[in-house]
Amino acid sequence: MIREKAFGSSHPDVAATLNLLAGIHRAQTKYAEAEGLFKRALAIREKVLGANHPAVGESFNNLALIYADQRKYGEAEELYKRALAVREQALGTTHPAVGQTLNNLTKVYRDQGKYGEAERLFKRARMVREQALGPSHPDVAATRSDLTAALSEQGRSEEEEAKAEGVTPAAAQALHSRGLAAWREGKYSEAEGLYKRALTIREQALGASHPDVGQTLNNLALVYQEQGKYEDAEGLLKRALVIREKALGASHPDVGQTLTHLARVYRDRGKYGEAEGLFKRALSITENAKGANHPDVAWTLTNLALLYWRQGRYGDAEALHKRALAIREQVLGESHPRVADVLNSLALVYWTQGKYSEAEGLYKRALAILEKALGAIATWAGLSTTWPSCIETRGSTGRRKRSSGPRWSLGSRPSARAIPSWRLLSPT
Repeated sequence: MIREKAFGSSHPDVAATLNLLAGIHRAQTKYAEAEGLFKRALAIREKVLGANHPAVGESFNNLALIYADQRKYGEAEELYKRALAVREQALGTTHPAVGQTLNNLTKVYRDQGKYGEAERLFKRARMVREQALGPSHPDVAATRSDLTAALSEQGRSEEEEAKAEGVTPAAAQALHSRGLAAWREGKYSEAEGLYKRALTIREQALGASHPDVGQTLNNLALVYQEQGKYEDAEGLLKRALVIREKALGASHPDVGQTLTHLARVYRDRGKYGEAEGLFKRALSITENAKGANHPDVAWTLTNLALLYWRQGRYGDAEALHKRALAIREQVLGESHPRVADVLNSLALVYWTQGKYSEAEGLYKRALAILEKALGAIATWAGLSTTWPSCIETRGSTGRRKRSSGPRWSLGSRPSARAIPSWRLLSPT
């Protein structure tokens, strides 16, 4: 090989090439050739890099794959355990490479019918991968799928998995986090199921009046709100509000958050009087708790401004949007995507009034910010525009979506009732 000639037969780069070549042979089911190459790579790495180097852990893991492919489970198990020990020591117990080896080892146990060991390691692999990669990463999905298959082979379901995990706050938090990830991806049915499971466990483990129960109720309501199921959302938000007020106090920021969500439901149902009262109460709570220039204040101001825009109170809407814009520019910087969010909403106020020049300038500024920060997620064709969807947060994350409806060119003046509304939501 060229690298052997250039660097010598014991150079780490030679081992890396051997490793790649072995992978090609494995893909072609040429296991003997792959095994020999993996062993050569392992020998070089142990000699040059030391027995506890991460690259040695990789070689153990890869050689184990060859044995597992051939159902030589004893050899595979031993090598995976060695790989796991090296990787945990060199990289830490929550590194993605540790999750990879754990997942591979569980498959060896599963193939031998050792479901107890397999299930325990699958759950650990899932936890490591979720922490390291995020709950929506493909590797996390693969581990979940493997765990589900292992449970199915035992005649068990995901509901029984939850029971096996125990009715514990930690299990509920894991389900809640998975529900949040599914919600972010627009997987509302999945999010609903996960939040419901989390809610059941939290009610059993913590009691029906615990703040964590209020948190899950709040987020489950957002799932319904996104789907236009306003009655369901309203009921859950009212429950969450009672719990949060009782457990945290009427002036707690989480109370303000739930008030804003409930006000949004009223606004979307045309109950503008009730909505305005709740928005103003939420604004007062947030300003007192976090200060007048906090980003969460801007979030509530924007929601209230959209209510005024819906009512045709353009002067009030403009004033609130400008306040929100000033806060976000000061706190987040003039090029932050959330600044573009307010620019879009303020432009809408001008557009609705036929102030097309002012609207166009704001839309173009918002577009420039979004394209720089997020990529070209919005497209302008002449003076026609499709409003982009952006991230909106209150502390952690949120989602904003445009409801379905017609699109207009800036040369026409749509009615306030006809223009689609933004959904400014904030889960926890």
